[in-house]
This record gives sequence, structure tokens and C-alpha cells, in this order.
Amino acid sequence: MSEPGDRKPIRVAFITPRTSAHVRTRNEGNEERVMTNPEGLLRVAIAVVVLLIALVLASLLFDAPLEGLANPLQTPNPAKAPWYFLGLQELLHYFPPVVAGVLIPALVIVALIVIPYFGINTEAEGFWIANRYRKIRMLAAVIVALAALLLWFEVYAVLIPTLLIAGALLLALRPERVWLHARPLPFWIMSWFLIVAVTLTVIGTFFRGAGWAWVWPWGSV
Repeated sequence: MSEPGDRKPIRVAFITPRTSAHVRTRNEGNEERVMTNPEGLLRVAIAVVVLLIALVLASLLFDAPLEGLANPLQTPNPAKAPWYFLGLQELLHYFPPVVAGVLIPALVIVALIVIPYFGINTEAEGFWIANRYRKIRMLAAVIVALAALLLWFEVYAVLIPTLLIAGALLLALRPERVWLHARPLPFWIMSWFLIVAVTLTVIGTFFRGAGWAWVWPWGSV
């Protein structure tokens, strides 16, 4: 439907109760797309049930690794937080408490809220498909600035995963690397975040001893 003089027509679709909507894209077949209901919700429901069963079985077969009663006169060295906070505790080893405990978590939360509004997730196209040279310059500036900051504070636990992700991004420049070349920017951001979080948690769990000094897990065996 359009009024005289309109430059762009407005299309109105009527969907009856007996008709289900179907999404068609120009590049249909190049990437996987499913309807939210019922396919997407069904997959989420199955994943939740499988995870719940796995947690119940783990709780029945294995005891929780709890320590003895706390003794206020004898503080353990090191006093480690639960595993899901060990990444933040590891950051406290490198940065001041305000930076590691307040600024960095706040920036992560703000980034998760703000990033979708930059329009980077509206089209799931590969990061290097459009504006390649401008993105190379921006990526180089970000990596150099971040690497300089991490080197200044000697945060090698974050520097190494950052360089690995940057190297994978450069490998994705080549179109023949189809899988990497087709990954959008949210994939690379989330991959960097997950790798850094897992690295910090593993280091805090297995490689920190008394006084939060670096130790090898097999050193006391």
C-alpha cells in the first residue's frame, strides 16, 4: 500500500491463524536460521533439561569439595574465593582494587548492554566482508592500545589470549577460510571474553599458592 507521492511503498502482510510466518533471506542457505517458536524455544528447553539432569547426577555421585569449619584464629593462605570469582581475584593481583573489583566488572556489564545498540548484530555477516581496510586500522589501534596497557601492568594472562584472538582475526581475512571469514563481530568479542575469563579462572584455581605466588600444580606431588 502506498499514497501518491510516497517514495517507498509500505507492505502490509496479513497472517491468518492457520498460516505460520516464514522468514526468507537473500542468502538463505549460507547460514542457519530457525524460528524462535517453536524451534528456538524447544532447543533452549532441551538444553536446560539436559543441564539439570547432569547437575543432579553430579550432585548424587560426587561430594562437594567443602573444607572444614572456619577458624577465625587461623586464616588459610591463600584465601581463595569461590571458583566463579577467582577470575576477579586474579585481576586483583595485577590491578588496584577499585580497577579490578569495580571498574572492570562495571565496564563489562555496560558493554554487554550497549554493544547491541551499535548495530553490529543486525546482520550476521563476517567481520571482514565490508570496509575491510578501515576495520584493519581500527583493529590495529585497539590491539596496540590494549597490548600496551596490559604490558604496563604485566597482565600476561590477558595479553596472550588477546593476541591469539587478534591472530585468528587476521587469519579470517582470507576468504578461503570460510568458517572464520563468516564470523561476525559479536562472535569475536564473546570468544575473547570467554577465553580471558577461563584463563584467569584456571590460573587462580591451579597456579596460585601461598601469598598468591605462582606455583605449578604438580610441584607438591
